[in-house]
Amino acid sequence: MVATIRPDAWDFPLFLHVAGAMLLVGALVVVVASMGSALRRGDGVEVLTGLAFRTLLLGVLPAYILMRVGAEWIGSKEDVPDDVDWIGIGYMVSDAGLLLWIIAAVVAWRAKRRGAAGPGGLGRTVVVLSGVLLVAYAVAIWAMTTKPG
Repeated sequence: MVATIRPDAWDFPLFLHVAGAMLLVGALVVVVASMGSALRRGDGVEVLTGLAFRTLLLGVLPAYILMRVGAEWIGSKEDVPDDVDWIGIGYMVSDAGLLLWIIAAVVAWRAKRRGAAGPGGLGRTVVVLSGVLLVAYAVAIWAMTTKPG
């Protein structure tokens, strides 16, 4: 199969989209690792919980914005039908991911204030929500690279 040739003007928006997605996944890995470590450790919990919260705010949110701006920019340049499955999967995961990010950020803020375990396992909730986001973004990455339908 011959590779798709894109005009040079499309390279930068596509780069922004892919870079944002990579930063987003990397930041979520940091959130899961730091909050997971906070749950296992007895000392330094406040530092690790604070790292998870700050990463959600200063890492995940800017990466999400970069990814979405790049997606909209490249989407406006490409002539792809609206009913393509991989674009639908990308929008669905992105929109649901924003909602889960908001919930995870609020829970991480509460965990930071109360300690990682917190009442009701706030730290575990952040780990689970971030893990769900990682799986969802892995599905989106699969859809974007294989382009089913």
